[in-house]
Amino acid sequence: MVFSRLVITIVLVMVQAYFLFATFYWLSNYMPIISVILALLSGVLLIYVVNRDMDPAFKLTWAIPLCLFPLFGGLLYLYVETNIITISIKKTINRRIEEGKPFLEQDENIRKRLNEKPCSMSAISRYVENAGGFPTYEDTKVTYFPMGEDKFADLLPELEKAEHFILMEYFIIYEGVVWNSILDILTRKAAQGVEVKLMYDGTCAINGLPHKYEEKLKAAGIEVRVFLPVVPFFSTYQNHRDHRKILVIDGKAAYNGGVNLADEYANKTHPYGQWKDTAVKVEGDAVRSYTMMFLQLWYSIGPESAVSFVPGDYLKYLPQQAAKERDMPLMQREGWNVPEGGYVMPYGDGPNSRHALAENVYLDMMNRANRYIHVMTPYFINDSGTIRAFKYAAERGTEVILIVPHIPDKKVIYDVTRISYPVLLRAGVKVYEYTPGFIHAKVVVSDDNKAVVGSINFDFRSLYHHFECATYIYRNPVIAEIEADFQRTLESCQEVTMEYYHSIPWYRRMLGKVLNFFAPLL
Repeated sequence: MVFSRLVITIVLVMVQAYFLFATFYWLSNYMPIISVILALLSGVLLIYVVNRDMDPAFKLTWAIPLCLFPLFGGLLYLYVETNIITISIKKTINRRIEEGKPFLEQDENIRKRLNEKPCSMSAISRYVENAGGFPTYEDTKVTYFPMGEDKFADLLPELEKAEHFILMEYFIIYEGVVWNSILDILTRKAAQGVEVKLMYDGTCAINGLPHKYEEKLKAAGIEVRVFLPVVPFFSTYQNHRDHRKILVIDGKAAYNGGVNLADEYANKTHPYGQWKDTAVKVEGDAVRSYTMMFLQLWYSIGPESAVSFVPGDYLKYLPQQAAKERDMPLMQREGWNVPEGGYVMPYGDGPNSRHALAENVYLDMMNRANRYIHVMTPYFINDSGTIRAFKYAAERGTEVILIVPHIPDKKVIYDVTRISYPVLLRAGVKVYEYTPGFIHAKVVVSDDNKAVVGSINFDFRSLYHHFECATYIYRNPVIAEIEADFQRTLESCQEVTMEYYHSIPWYRRMLGKVLNFFAPLL
């Protein structure tokens, strides 16, 4: 059933694309005046694209069709870049973000302490606050899960403890042992009066869930919203997916990372060998940021999207401290078990933002790394700026280690990832492939004092097209655990050398180089 829906959707999109291009050619063959106008339009748009404030890789991707196909390249650009539905959704989300800013104000005492003793956290904290509206928190407890099954072992008992609400936002939900065990708890909690909100990406409807699955969930007492359902229409509306993984329980604990709700993420099944993934649990005030990220998107895609909200719509999900607790460190508050030290900064990014926030956080870590920077990512498809940051770090003497999969889930994407090997190796970057299977973790750790764990890959889709989120951790005890996990993972990897790269079949390398022209779309 799922396969048939996917096939039907793809066929309908291809048919529409065919008629779209056929129309362009018909206009050029039978209407000379229109052909001249279209060619002039493509020329004007080419000048506009070259001078536009955008990543050079995107400029190249658009310059090719505008130059090679001047008769319809301009119309194609306008069709893609002026999609009314996409623009409307972005505006709604930005409005929700503005409404939510009063609930995400930076604590002035924390800002003062950061400014009094400047450190690398001071600058990135100011940037993320200014560009994304996300504050930095102190004395927050962070628990790291080195495997997906570790997250689920911790999550299920926590869900059982929920008393007020559960907020869930995931890119992938597939029926199976993992999801069914969670659904059983959610159904039971909803019957007990706990408010359960679930939001999942629209691709689930064609990839892994039965038709109209949301109706089954609603019958179980769960509030459900599907983010941008996939429709059989040739449009960039399909391109912006909700890739985030957020789960908030009573405003006290939040889970984030790369782990989706499907059996392979807990190694119940092994489609690509051992599935290596990571996640974190945040407890304390920092949960507030994840609660707001969820609510801002939830209120952007439902029936409330056309109206403004009042404080009460957010406040009931945000725990309020008593006056005597407001200036009290979390570790001294009743009911909190939080170790002292460090800063935690949850943040999100998406195509609605004019700032490349997620990419800039990664670049900041690369440029500030002194002794080492270690990266785990399933995909490595980047622009020249990110490649330069990796090279610059290695060339100044910083140990740069990149771990990618040895067994890919998408072979074409893997081909593009591998074409970066030579330039990285020549600069001194150490590249490893995870031989037991597929590495889906998105982890960056540096100098024993900072780390990022989240949903953000090193590719164009995560950094520009998708809605993403991550947890930035600075001088928190959990960083030692993250680095220790990286070292353990490294023991299961094989090092990539130039000899290894040249052993890859020539046609796979050539395919990767050709597809790299379209990297911003992959």
